[in-house]
Amino acid sequence: MELIKLYITGLVILVIAILANFLATQLGLKTWYAFLEGINNGQSLSLKDCLWLFVFYPLSLGGSALLGHFICKGLF
Repeated sequence: MELIKLYITGLVILVIAILANFLATQLGLKTWYAFLEGINNGQSLSLKDCLWLFVFYPLSLGGSALLGHFICKGLF
């Protein structure tokens, strides 16, 4: 049963991460992939990219983990 809860929570995190990365791209923000590519090219991050990558993206993933927990709590 715990494995199923973990799986469902992981799926919720995955879906939210995909949506967050899509939204970031649409808003012109860097994703982690673009950030890592930029390191090799010597590119720097803007303030909005830093806020996205180090504040809002982790918050969205943490929130999705919490959402997954609440979904599992309601199902089981």
